[in-house]
Amino acid sequence: MLEEVVPIQQERHGNKKIRPLEKFDFARDIHVASILINEFFRAAAVFPIVFIEDQEEDMFKPVALLGLEQNQNLFVDSEGNWKASYVPAVLQRYPFTLATTDEEDRYTVCVDENSELLNEQEGEPLFAENGEAGEVLERVKQNLSELQQMEDLTQQFCEKLKENNLFTQYNMRLREGEGVRDITGAYVINEDRLQNVSDDFFLELRKQNFLPAIYAHLVSLHQINTLVDMRE
Repeated sequence: MLEEVVPIQQERHGNKKIRPLEKFDFARDIHVASILINEFFRAAAVFPIVFIEDQEEDMFKPVALLGLEQNQNLFVDSEGNWKASYVPAVLQRYPFTLATTDEEDRYTVCVDENSELLNEQEGEPLFAENGEAGEVLERVKQNLSELQQMEDLTQQFCEKLKENNLFTQYNMRLREGEGVRDITGAYVINEDRLQNVSDDFFLELRKQNFLPAIYAHLVSLHQINTLVDMRE
């Protein structure tokens, strides 16, 4: 999705403008999109939400399934339009992202220089004439900062579930013609284990406001049928 990510600098991008995000051709080949805990309710009405394991980082991450095949996004039509009522935040922020710096807990705002939204003719300027960040760049900074906070909370949520062995592998079986194909690699919250957690742990989940996200995730799994119908 992001191809040529570089830190935004006045010297390099002082004459650049950004057009509004209206088309989603850049996401056409993305079959999963990272999802944040504050998005679960809205996303669950549209996409299946599952978890994938990052073995290198030893962590789990929630994602919205956008397709049932690699390089398949069922929610982008042939003209680049988004075909659903909700767009995951990770796609809404395109072509911007945050990157870590050498300083602990410090980030820098970056942009994909290959994005067609970045240009010198149309849109809002990234920088004002005095060299200061323009209004659009200030909004981007605020938005990315809020998303990073949600990213931290989402990771706390996943870590809590992992520590208490609530993840289980989820194998989807899809009919293809006269045969059946298994899709593996996803994880879900195990409902039986959830029902048998201690009262103290359940209360902890409630106090941390994690229960709504858990239930939204479980309900979202019915959207697998939606993907199957869209594919046919």
